[in-house]
Parts: sequence; structure tokens; C-alpha cells
Amino acid sequence: MRIGVHRLAMAHPGDVAALRALVESGEIDPGTIVATIGKTEGNGGANDFTRAYATTILAQYLSTVRKQSAREVEEGVAFVWSGGCEGVLSPHVTVFTREDVPDGAPDGTKRLALSVQRTRDFRPEEVGRVAEAREVAAAVGRALTDLGCGAEDVHYVQVKGPLLTPAGIADAHARGAEVVTTDPNRSKAYARGATALGVALALGEVAAAAVTDDAIATDLSLYSTVASTSAGGELTACEVIVFANSARATSPFRIGHAALSDAIDLAGVRAALRDAGLEFDCEPGESARGRIAAVFAKAEAPVGGMLRGQRTTMLSDADINYERHSRAAVGALIASQTGDSRIFVSGGTEHQTPPGQAPIAAIVAL
Repeated sequence: MRIGVHRLAMAHPGDVAALRALVESGEIDPGTIVATIGKTEGNGGANDFTRAYATTILAQYLSTVRKQSAREVEEGVAFVWSGGCEGVLSPHVTVFTREDVPDGAPDGTKRLALSVQRTRDFRPEEVGRVAEAREVAAAVGRALTDLGCGAEDVHYVQVKGPLLTPAGIADAHARGAEVVTTDPNRSKAYARGATALGVALALGEVAAAAVTDDAIATDLSLYSTVASTSAGGELTACEVIVFANSARATSPFRIGHAALSDAIDLAGVRAALRDAGLEFDCEPGESARGRIAAVFAKAEAPVGGMLRGQRTTMLSDADINYERHSRAAVGALIASQTGDSRIFVSGGTEHQTPPGQAPIAAIVAL
């Protein structure tokens, strides 16, 4: 397979001008688009409707050039959006294409491959619980089969799934079912945690017996090192994108990953770039920076609000949610190395690396 990676700036959540230009020039065959991962300037909360708006507009555009209905496009393409472009983070979308060409690179190296999978729709009472984790685990398993690789080859698994909405909560209660929480914003933590544990379960990072309803968003000693999960009210199923380096791929890219020990861990950013194959001494020069195709990271407030012995206000600020603080900080950290603010940084790391840490992955051109 051959994977294409196209990182495109967006003037607003409904901006498809950059993608249209690539389609019209012939650089992108719209029929090969399988996934998009992007940032919008919404608030990132349960009521962030920029994500659904961006999906709607992009699906409508692709429906015209793919000669499909918008619904068929949404069933065939994974649209993952994270709201919140705090600090230097720039609204953008990374478009991934996949062509199933003859297997294997000429030199036998493992190169970037990706597989898009979907779960079934979830009832509100299943969101943030074991049922969701198991369905995500099954989806990751299907992806590994598709890619022809093992867990050790996986460097990044992006999952976007549903959170609880007032309508969903009311529906569950009308049927006599109990939801994990009646707070839509709080449900993000359970939803992210359940899907992250699904990834960990599929990759053998946690034991099946350890994944219980009580453990989700509570026992943070259970985690995946490559999961990056988000939740939004615009979904009812989970979209799962597994990124790996596979011997079946002919792509001109590699992917690597690392963990950020905290929000100012510059060494962690560099470790992810090097793991993807970027060679540099102290920090990437202009030539090396030009090879960085995409960076994906999570952001978290320091445990107890203390960063390397010093107090922060991330967890005590009544005006600005901690996720917005952390996204801004981590975005600036990464941009200082890449020289490009089109970085995907999402908040909330429940079961994604150990507590206080955050995953980071980078795609680099060979």
C-alpha cells in the first residue's frame, strides 16, 4: 500500500480551498482519501459544534468529486477533529490517502501504513464503559490484520468516539438505563479512557481482566503507549485509525513515537522525530524541518498542578479549562522544534501513557 500525507491550512472550519486546489491539480485523487485529522478553533468542549460543521462541509465537498452521497463519504472516510487552537496552534487538516499498490518497498524497509476501522454504534449507557473498550480492541485487531504487522510496529492509534449528550442521557434514562455520568463534559474523560484501554487491550499492553467499568478513568496504572483518543457529540460510533510501519507499504514516509514526560519536555519531542527517522544533532535545521509531514500529540496538566517543583494554575484557573492551558503550552513546545504551528494537539490523556505524561507521534518523509 502507498500512503499520502497532506497537511493543509484552514481559514475557518468550513474551508476546503487548499484541498480543492490539490484535487483540481491532480495531486490528490479524492477517491483515495481515507482519513482526515484536523484542528478547529472551537472550544474543544461538549458543545463544540465546529467539529461537526467541519465534517459536514468536507463531506459535502468530497461527495461532489467522488460522485457519492455525503453519507457514503462519511461512511468511507474517517473524519477526526479536535477543537481548540489555543496559543500558536494553527487550524488545519491532515488528509491521508491510501492506494493499494503491490506490496513492499524496493529496499525492504518498513514504511508508513494505515488502516481505518469503525466500531458499531453505541448506546449512551455503553459510552465510557467496557463494551466500548472491547469494540475498539476488535477494531484495532482488524487493522493489524489489514496492515500485516504486529503490535510492535504500531506507533499511533487515533480514536475518535462519542461522548454523552443531554439527548443521549435522556434517552438512556427513558429506557431505565444508567449512564456513566450525567455531565456531558465529564463524560469525555470516561469516553477517552475506555477507547484508550481498548487500544491497550488489542496491543497486549493490559490484561483483559484488568479492564473493568470501575477501572476506566480511575486506575491510571493501566494505559497504552500509542493511543491518542478524543470524544465528541457528533459521533455515535468510534473511528479508529491505526498507524504503523509495515513491510507491505511503499509510502515515502515513516512514523515514530515517544512520550512527553511533561508539558515542557523538549527531549520527548526530539525523541519522537528521531524515532520516525529524522536525523539531526541539537535540533532540526531547515532541511530536516522540511521533512516533517505531521505531528500528533496529547496534552495534560501536571499532576497536582506542580511542574518540576513549581506551581501552575492549570488546575485552579476558574476561567480557562486546564485542557486549553496544556494544549497551548505543548503546541508552542512542538512548534519550536518543527517550525510549523500546524500541529495536532488534543487534551486529556486518560489511560494514554502513565499519569502526567502524554503521547507524541511524528510522520517524517524519507
